[in-house]
Amino acid sequence: MDISPVDHLVVGPSQKSSKVRVTSRSSTGSARQSLSSVARLRRRQSGASIHSPTGSDTDQSEIFAPTPRRHALLQTGTLQWLNTPLSSRPSSPSPLNPNSPRPTSSLSFSSLMEEQHQLRKKESSAEEDVGAGRRWVRWMSKNGMRSYVTPCSILASIWIKWAIGAGGYSGRDSPPMFGDYEAQRHWMEITQHLPISKWYTYDLQYWGLDYPPLTAYHSWLCGLIGSRINPSWFSLDASRGIESPESKVFMRATVLISDLLVYIPAVTMFCNIWHKDRSRRTQHIALLSLLFHPSLILIDSGHFQYNSVMLGLALHAMNLFALGYDFIGAICFVFSLGFKQMALYYAPAIGAYLLGKCLWLRPPFGLNHFTSLAFFTTGAFLTLFLPFLPPFSSLLSTSIFDPISRVFPFNRGLFEDKVANFWCASDVVFKWRNMRWLGRTGLLRLSTLFTAIGFAPAVYALLMTAWNRRQSLRDPPKTTSAPSTLSVSSAPTISSSNSTAHPPSPKIKSVEIAPPAVLPKQPCATLPLLPYALFTSSMSFFLFSFQVHEKSILLPLMPLILLLSGSTSDSEVWEWGILVNNVSVFSMYPLLKKDGLGIQYVATTLLWNWLMGSPKRPKSLRHASLSFVQLLSLISYSTIILIHTLDLFTSPPARYPDLYTVLNVLISTSVFGLSWLWSIKRSMEVMWALGGFGSSKSSFAVGGASGGAGGAGHKKTGSSIGGKGVIVKAPTSPSRSSSTVSASASGSALGVNGRPSGLRANSRGDLIT
Repeated sequence: MDISPVDHLVVGPSQKSSKVRVTSRSSTGSARQSLSSVARLRRRQSGASIHSPTGSDTDQSEIFAPTPRRHALLQTGTLQWLNTPLSSRPSSPSPLNPNSPRPTSSLSFSSLMEEQHQLRKKESSAEEDVGAGRRWVRWMSKNGMRSYVTPCSILASIWIKWAIGAGGYSGRDSPPMFGDYEAQRHWMEITQHLPISKWYTYDLQYWGLDYPPLTAYHSWLCGLIGSRINPSWFSLDASRGIESPESKVFMRATVLISDLLVYIPAVTMFCNIWHKDRSRRTQHIALLSLLFHPSLILIDSGHFQYNSVMLGLALHAMNLFALGYDFIGAICFVFSLGFKQMALYYAPAIGAYLLGKCLWLRPPFGLNHFTSLAFFTTGAFLTLFLPFLPPFSSLLSTSIFDPISRVFPFNRGLFEDKVANFWCASDVVFKWRNMRWLGRTGLLRLSTLFTAIGFAPAVYALLMTAWNRRQSLRDPPKTTSAPSTLSVSSAPTISSSNSTAHPPSPKIKSVEIAPPAVLPKQPCATLPLLPYALFTSSMSFFLFSFQVHEKSILLPLMPLILLLSGSTSDSEVWEWGILVNNVSVFSMYPLLKKDGLGIQYVATTLLWNWLMGSPKRPKSLRHASLSFVQLLSLISYSTIILIHTLDLFTSPPARYPDLYTVLNVLISTSVFGLSWLWSIKRSMEVMWALGGFGSSKSSFAVGGASGGAGGAGHKKTGSSIGGKGVIVKAPTSPSRSSSTVSASASGSALGVNGRPSGLRANSRGDLIT
């Protein structure tokens, strides 16, 4: 009889099921024969008790229908990050509905980033071969050279940056003002020859210093080293516009050395910390995506700036937050702000994360944590501005208003050049700067309002998630005692919320509970939300804030690249990341063209896309179904190619000399605006997965100290969902019944680097964290 596989039926006990493949014809009669054969098999096994290998006492077999596909947020085929072991997934589906019971399985940073088709059957599938970067990393691993991947990648990126530096730069051969290259050199000049009181006031018409003090100190150090090599490079006034080959080599070297000292270590730390439990191959691919980022290479090594220092300090702060060192991370972020005020784009997300952690810890730990954060943050700011504050200001004849007035130049207007943000794009229709009834002050207030509305969802997600996860925990103990031990009982336990019996756990274990002293050293439960919040906040600043430059797109790109680094090529995050990165390079094309970096623009963009790979093409266009992102990518890339072709072979009409630039702004702004809306939608999904819309007060999923994503048990059911999860029973007291908490049997009570997660029982027998 010809048969063809049509379905899978799972036959077996509830603890450990055995799988039986049923094959039949497509006819109804064959299907009935298959079902009857399964029934005979069960009758055959009914004579003897069926015991699972794990020692289950269940004698009743069950037949389950094929398991429906679960939501993408609740399934993952990857290991978790921050040393949180991967727990088993529940066999039953769970709908993505805030009103339905939520599972308490621990979600990871990686699983929150991956959308569709997460479960891989074979490791040698075509997905592994996407991109030259993956193929190269695999080849190095197979040939026993895995340890050389990181140094080779760093050396290759340095070589490419040096090659880009051999080309044009901002203001090359363009007297009398030149460009950003001359501005950076001029700041080294004035910091060497003038007292600190004149740094922010000397000849403001010729590239006056307009960055915070840390940039001034960096310029002073570079100028000091350069003056020792050749004093003529930085002689006061006489060296203006100098473009000797030796001086250009020195200036390019300062960018590379700053990159090596700050940005590259931050990137390497990110791959090792946030992707700690991912494979080494995944970490290497993430490193490649961050090192060969075309926008950053073109702006820093081509156009000439030091944005990698600012971004590297901000990334160091994220890494330290992930390790639980919030105080040092806050200092790093203050230094990032002190280097370039554009880091303010990240301030709402960073501030909401730190404030949310104070809420998450609850008094008295939260209040102590908030006080310590305020102390370290204020101290870092005072250290940076110390020469401009009393009593040093009177001794040095300085004023705090000198750097502040230069750092926030509100008198420049809403925007200068044509930048791909909301104001410039809508100015084609509304002509904002011609509305005299608004004025400069009105435009400033309007842009501030729009910016605040733009980053409000990110702040809301971080604070509300921390607050609701806080509500899941019991009051902290009044006294600090030695670590307690919670017993994991094999008998059913009753949740204190509604007296629902939990299923027995397969084994008896013990869990060490950490004292409250380690709690502030653990990352907050909202940590998986932080990259999305950073992208939402920085993109809202780029789209709606006052006086935005083309180079500011680097700030939204960094958190998006971080998300992209851990995703797969068939995920929504990966598609958005590739699209926004390519469009961001295109949005800077007018600036790069002016600097003579057209060839470098094409080469670095193609190199990065070649390393990252392209999406899987459908086998048949007739049956191909494109997602919204794929359709948007198709339209955007087609328009970009058309604009480049017209710009290359034809000149714009005399009546519209900026036609191609305006088209660039309109296309780029549309993509950036849609990506901003997507980040808000994605943040809400991750917020729900983390239990940010509400959680139970009686049972809580311990998802590891990563703050990862264990959702709390639902109020109505109070059940523990988590595959092979175990029920952690707190010591009972005479006045109160025991509470339960679900934890992963694979050891999810451990936090970063194996530290305890901070779960603890207080004097009443309640579990806290």
